[in-house]
Amino acid sequence: MRAACSSFRRAGEITSNAYEQFAEEKFIGRTERELAWRLDELFHEHGAHAPAFESIVASGPNSAKPHARPTDRTVEAGETVVVDAGAMVDGYNADCTRTFATGPLPDELKSAYAATLEAQLAGLEATRAGTTGVDADAAARDRIEAAGFGEKFGHGLGHGVGLEVHESPRLSRESGDTLQAGNVATVEPGVYLEGLGGIRIEDLVVVTDGEPEVLTSFEKDLITVS
Repeated sequence: MRAACSSFRRAGEITSNAYEQFAEEKFIGRTERELAWRLDELFHEHGAHAPAFESIVASGPNSAKPHARPTDRTVEAGETVVVDAGAMVDGYNADCTRTFATGPLPDELKSAYAATLEAQLAGLEATRAGTTGVDADAAARDRIEAAGFGEKFGHGLGHGVGLEVHESPRLSRESGDTLQAGNVATVEPGVYLEGLGGIRIEDLVVVTDGEPEVLTSFEKDLITVS
């Protein structure tokens, strides 16, 4: 277990460092596929053994699709870009999502970002040993509903991660799981506004008896890229 924790922490560190460098890249005028490929290169440059899964870069209306895949769409100014990716180290996976802006955003997207960030922080606070997956999900979902975006959060709060990217426990309205110390899971609320854009913020955490250990440290305040 100690070796696994070390690999998870290293995967999270590499992921965070790659995101930090990625945020300095030019986004506008490049395709989603080109940017996804560049992020994979950064994972390798920072010491990953492989990407944990196909890196996702979804821009503009594509970012409103929770399960988007990178396409040949060119990133434009004034939209959101959802980036969902992670590094693999010794077979153990990281999973992290950040949402970037490529300039000033419509008010609805700015409000959605604020609601998602508040929900993600509430979800992190609730992700503790002894908490059910249903209750952890509700802690974040309640914040999004209070902001008026409840119907736009169409997936669960998170899932376990290990040698597979999606494992138990589940953090969702349908979960039958209770979190235990040592579980590794994601906390990833989102708001998706069809035809306009989407927001998702995701961290990888180790569950403890108190506050979770967050393994993905790249900042979550909205970053504007060029």
